[in-house]
Amino acid sequence: MKVSTKRQITLPVEVCSVAKIDKGDEVDTFVDRHGVISIVKKSVGAANGLLRGLEADLSVNESQSLQSAINQ
Repeated sequence: MKVSTKRQITLPVEVCSVAKIDKGDEVDTFVDRHGVISIVKKSVGAANGLLRGLEADLSVNESQSLQSAINQ
């Protein structure tokens, strides 16, 4: 696989088949701390209830949270 001058890639048909990604589907991309890129097919309602039951730590602001993630 090669990255184009526009930083685009083409996913092989075999990869799309395994991931059940079809023409016109929407995907999200994520990069972890080690530089690993994940491509995930968007699915309506996939995150419903994901954070249910968790309490927010209001003593930490957004900048502190981001810095904490970078430092890990």
